[in-house]
Amino acid sequence: MRVTRVELRDFRNYEAAELEPSDGLTVIAGQNGAGKTNLLEAVYFGCTARSPRTANERELVRRGAGVTRVVLSTAADDSLHSIDVGFEPGTAKRLRVDGHAVDRLSTAHDVRPLASVFLPERLELVKGAPSARRGHLDQLVAALWPSRAATRSAYSRALAQRNALLARVRAGSSGPAALDAWDAEVAGHGVRLMEDRSEAVAGLAGPFAELAAELGLSGGAELRYRPRSSAADAAELAAELAARRAADLERGFTAHGPHRDELQLLLGGAALRAYGSQGQQRVALLALLFAERQLLAERRSTPPLMLLDDVMSELDAERRELLARLLRSGGQALVTTTEPEHVPGDVGALVTVEAGRLRPRPRAVAA
Repeated sequence: MRVTRVELRDFRNYEAAELEPSDGLTVIAGQNGAGKTNLLEAVYFGCTARSPRTANERELVRRGAGVTRVVLSTAADDSLHSIDVGFEPGTAKRLRVDGHAVDRLSTAHDVRPLASVFLPERLELVKGAPSARRGHLDQLVAALWPSRAATRSAYSRALAQRNALLARVRAGSSGPAALDAWDAEVAGHGVRLMEDRSEAVAGLAGPFAELAAELGLSGGAELRYRPRSSAADAAELAAELAARRAADLERGFTAHGPHRDELQLLLGGAALRAYGSQGQQRVALLALLFAERQLLAERRSTPPLMLLDDVMSELDAERRELLARLLRSGGQALVTTTEPEHVPGDVGALVTVEAGRLRPRPRAVAA
């Protein structure tokens, strides 16, 4: 699945813009503040109906405009599709796939390209709270095995019901024995969720370590899944929950289970979130995204669309060459830069951005 055309209307600093990216590597060049990052954000928004930069989506609407819209044309083999995402502050997003209204894009597996994005804000994935890494890992699970995507939602619903029941037991409106059924429900979904996460990380760990070393992260980079529970099956996890019931009633919420798991990014055995420099964290994030790309290409023959913002500026010439080779190794990629010569080798298209306006040059360019 590839993106053949992107249309923006009133998105950030763009009043109107159209882009036809290359099937391979597209370089987006321009000065700082021209709108390069905004363009990547718009493409991601079109693929997912959410922003990778902000939770306040009012920021996406161009100043002076009332609504923003991103339309993607996509293609896979001989099939052509369209994805239309519209947003007006104060109203629900309007999502259409091939002209038909849908509630969410995540179920449009045969139409929606997978997208992987590197932005400065995404460093929080490495240095931020564990919840961001859990969420990212669950998104990868859903991309690898779409049929398993419902497990995370089912676990969240069961956990919410158990927490609500804990509150009723504390208030005296229900007896503690009523928790037995919800312990079993949480445990059943929880064990499957842990198995999915463990399988995904097992596939990522080797490529992550290799790519991190190639990109200059010396000292032994590792990716580890650390579940909160040691249970081998649902019965054991239910028993763990039952054993912690008194403490949960004291707190008023469930403190044990997969919702407290951690995905660790380590260098020399130390957590990069606490001990890594920003440069090391950037390389670790790149290695993680490219490891995911490799795994998705192997398991689903569907490498994600790579959206990389200003990744070349802090790399030396050798690492730039390696990164450019990785980007050209299969699948689509859009890369922003202030200096086109920072992307070595031939590219499929070069697009210049000037104050929210695009000047595409859809031809091979030797940088």
